[in-house]
Amino acid sequence: MASWDYIAKLVCIGDSGTGKSSLTIRLCEGRFSAQHDVTIGVEFGSRIMPVGPPHTPIQKPEISRTSSVADISEGLPEPRRKEPEIEQKHMKLSLWDTAGQETYKSVTRSYFRGASGALLVFDISRRPTFLHVMDWLNDLRQIAEPDIVVVLVGNKSDLADENKREVTQVEAEEWAKKNGVLEYVETSAKSGEGVEMAFGRVAERIYQNVEAGKYDLNDRRSGVKGPPVGGNKGVKLGTQGKKSGYGGCC
Repeated sequence: MASWDYIAKLVCIGDSGTGKSSLTIRLCEGRFSAQHDVTIGVEFGSRIMPVGPPHTPIQKPEISRTSSVADISEGLPEPRRKEPEIEQKHMKLSLWDTAGQETYKSVTRSYFRGASGALLVFDISRRPTFLHVMDWLNDLRQIAEPDIVVVLVGNKSDLADENKREVTQVEAEEWAKKNGVLEYVETSAKSGEGVEMAFGRVAERIYQNVEAGKYDLNDRRSGVKGPPVGGNKGVKLGTQGKKSGYGGCC
């Protein structure tokens, strides 16, 4: 059983064969499959991740004492006070793994609506997939909300050790900065390296935007939903957590 404070819709976009499905499976199920069917339309997954600070230290208030109290307590340690902690927040990421083939592009574009975050994925060993990320970003920004959080992801970083890299980290970082993308993260769905970080960066920025009041949590178009009205601290997930095509992955 798990609970969440917010739920956010994320889309994974990019050319076919860049490893979008493998990244989602790695995040949700913690495994890697070398053989995966080509995504047709869209597949779904979900994962609950912690966001925000687990606690914030609060300074002890100074205690004013009269001279008589000061005399009595001279040299004695102050009573230990339990410092309140900020409860850890959790965000459920509703992951929409879209098809990268041109044949399905008109279909996958429709899933961009209502997304609050996106992973823009390319394969570091196939330069054409990097050259196409601008087209994907333009499509995304034409349809999604203006404040959508985007992270550029260079997948298959494990191939760099085999001298198969065709896109440098510096080049990708400069592209991300130039095009207003939050940041660039390299991942390997095969080893799992960087996968949690990539999704976590998007979730954390969405949470910061929530705290800043940038979303209307009652408007589906914002891509972020808050807890139910009535004071419940999150929604319990039982069998409902197994709605994705990847099985229950929370």
